[in-house]
Amino acid sequence: MIESNWFLLCFLLLYIGQSGFNIWLERLNLVHSHKWTQRAPAGFEEFIDESKLATTAGYERAKTNASIREDIVSEAILLAILLSGLLPLLVEFSARRGLSLVPAGLFFFFVPGLIQFLAALPFDYYNTFVIEEKFGFNKSTLKLWIIDHIKGGVVGLCLFAAIFSLLLLFIEWSPRLWWLWGFLLLSTVQLVMAVLYPVLLAPLFNKFEPLRNEELAAKIKAEMERSSIRVKKILQMNAGIRSRHTNAYFTGIGKTKQIVLFDTLLESHTDEEILAVLAHEAGHFRKKHVPKQLLLFTGFSLAALYATWVFIQWPLLFSTFGFSTATPYVGLFLAWVFWSKAGFFLQPLYMAISRRFEREADRFAAGMLGSGKPMAKALKRVAADNLSNLNPHPLYVRFHYSHPPVVERVAALEK
Repeated sequence: MIESNWFLLCFLLLYIGQSGFNIWLERLNLVHSHKWTQRAPAGFEEFIDESKLATTAGYERAKTNASIREDIVSEAILLAILLSGLLPLLVEFSARRGLSLVPAGLFFFFVPGLIQFLAALPFDYYNTFVIEEKFGFNKSTLKLWIIDHIKGGVVGLCLFAAIFSLLLLFIEWSPRLWWLWGFLLLSTVQLVMAVLYPVLLAPLFNKFEPLRNEELAAKIKAEMERSSIRVKKILQMNAGIRSRHTNAYFTGIGKTKQIVLFDTLLESHTDEEILAVLAHEAGHFRKKHVPKQLLLFTGFSLAALYATWVFIQWPLLFSTFGFSTATPYVGLFLAWVFWSKAGFFLQPLYMAISRRFEREADRFAAGMLGSGKPMAKALKRVAADNLSNLNPHPLYVRFHYSHPPVVERVAALEK
């Protein structure tokens, strides 16, 4: 039975406060962006006219409203799971069945995870087959959408089960130092995933093949070699089977390092613009942004795991939510909820670092190409093609934008 005390009150204030603040932030951004829908920013007129501005505003409004509805439902379901007494019943069920720590912990996480997964499906369907369809982005079929969710669910479940099982075993074997072993485990998994993702996981969802445009491939190799970047594979991906959105990226580490271009990008951009986009990605590589982000993540992981170890030794945490004993996997679940809410208010720090990296990559691209204009032109076309919000609210940017707003980036590049 839920215990009414000061900790529960503080938790509810944090939970509801963070959820309400995020929803308010979404509305604030929507209202702010719609104040600037009458005229395209200076320099964007070639790509965005009044009709495109109106379409962009409609797309932003539809996405924001759908996101708010999904957030409300998701947050309400998780809060109901926490306060309904369901979680103590799951622990009791495992105890009656005589389950050991690992299967009991997996079962405890699986049930609320499945509830939230099923609750999110209608919203994902609406976003794909209503919003994205209405604005001309969706290319997916119902069959492909279902297959993607099955594949993604199976892969995600297997990875989680393997990592979480080892973490529970660490807790059982080393109650005082499991947080350190858990940190080493997560760091190793992240490094392995960075190496294996391009060759094992990504091909499960998309088809990758050598870039068909041999002339463009030669230009890309020449540009990369000028910056002392050696990439064995330049691939194009069949992103167009799902969406008309455009993108390109570097992926992999060491021998698995490769350049990936969306086929939608190849169809809608000139060679000069594609080279500019890749020069930006090369900037991330040369400035060692990925290792820096990995270092930042590992530092955060170490601090979070140690804080979790301290947090779950607190008996009041368990009694507040109706648990008679301090079970490790229960503590991990409650700590995850708590840190996800509290950690939201640390997002501006991470986003500021990410935006700084993006500015550095933009400057590198301008230097590599001898001018910022090709990159600026590419960004304008990407913004037009993807119906990007050209005037987000500054506070929303602080919490949610890993890249500087496109108008700001273009202005800096054109200088």
